[in-house]
Amino acid sequence: MNAPRPTPPAADDANRFTIAGTLGSFRAACHGLGALVRGEVNARVHLVATLVVLAAGFVLRVSRTDWCWLVVALALVWVAEALNTAIEELADEVSEAPRERLGRAKDIAAAGVLLASLAAAVIGGLVFGPPLWRLLATNPGP
Repeated sequence: MNAPRPTPPAADDANRFTIAGTLGSFRAACHGLGALVRGEVNARVHLVATLVVLAAGFVLRVSRTDWCWLVVALALVWVAEALNTAIEELADEVSEAPRERLGRAKDIAAAGVLLASLAAAVIGGLVFGPPLWRLLATNPGP
């Protein structure tokens, strides 16, 4: 005789907010961030660039508005890198052998990181350019 199948939770129960469920989601996200930084050289480059940008922002005492732009730029690059890595992981799971459409998808995802990085560089130039120029203009060399 077969055991009775458990009754699946009602739709309302499955979508209900719980602290434990939310903490589990944050744990999974932190695990993913750690895997990104440990497993991807480019993510470690982004980490160093992030620390340099944060230090420069504090040293140059950028405005609150400029901080907003810097945070958006940093987040844009990190999100692009995370999505690119996720797409690469999924594509490699589907097939390790070269496949044209998977290769194109990976190239497009990498282009997203490039575009995000270029936009972040422009924002960095706009934010840090004027205070660096003033600093250099007031402290001429020997």
